[in-house]
Amino acid sequence: MRIAFMGTPDFAVPTLNALHEAGHEIAMVYSQPPRRAGRGKKLTPTPVDSRAQELGLEVRTPVSLKSADEHAYFESLDLDVAVVAAYGLILPQAILDAPRLGCLNVHASLLPRWRGAAPVQRAILAGDEETGVTIMQMEAGLDTGPMLAMAATPIADRTAGELTDELAVRGAALMAEVLAAPDDFPREKQPDHGATYASKIDKAEARLDFSAPADAVERQVRAFNPVPGAFFEHEGERYRVHAAKQVDRGGAPGTVLDDRLTTACGSGAIRPTLIQRAGKPIMALDDFLRGNAIPAGTQL
Repeated sequence: MRIAFMGTPDFAVPTLNALHEAGHEIAMVYSQPPRRAGRGKKLTPTPVDSRAQELGLEVRTPVSLKSADEHAYFESLDLDVAVVAAYGLILPQAILDAPRLGCLNVHASLLPRWRGAAPVQRAILAGDEETGVTIMQMEAGLDTGPMLAMAATPIADRTAGELTDELAVRGAALMAEVLAAPDDFPREKQPDHGATYASKIDKAEARLDFSAPADAVERQVRAFNPVPGAFFEHEGERYRVHAAKQVDRGGAPGTVLDDRLTTACGSGAIRPTLIQRAGKPIMALDDFLRGNAIPAGTQL
């Protein structure tokens, strides 16, 4: 098939690889423009942009797809299909309509559950037992289009980063299956019931809420790993918690209960197992406590 691929972050790279390995003609790769990053604030291409260049593919990085010129250029590509994975720009109707088979999206949830920007994090925060990936026909609504294929996976005790990595690989394989035999995957309308909205993560949400039950606090830790990183503050300094476990203890929420940084929640308690002081490396709790004791009775 003659394809345009549209994606930006690491999540999208496995799908680009799968399309290339399957021998599809990738007429153009679209990604968001390079952004300044690192200490030197050097312009850095997105992961998809970098991978496309490695594969010798042409890359286009418009700031927007709203202009008539962009619509005309996209139509001139004479595409069978556009494949989209976490691109990050809204596709106008003229873009959606241009390819012969329309635009297909790799979405990291079991639609209609968690439409929107942060489906993996929201699934963890809500305590869902499973998540997954859906191949969806795109339309003007936000993740409302017909579904072609779906694969589920248990959440268990995994972090957002771990789940996102798995779903990226599974989504790539599923998209490859769909494109290999599109007639074998009829479009199925999404049900009207069960739809939820996965709003973009606000960094303020990553502050640990010790007034919540311990299981909810532990889910915060997993949902915000690796970014933006769940945290608490002590004496004006921020500490990121990268992993934690629940402990059967009780006390006033936010109170450190012992010399192991066990901290009381609304019910139960949590104890960090991987922690990071600002500007320092991630450390196991024992290593951290040797030089950073936070005494029992401290209010976080």
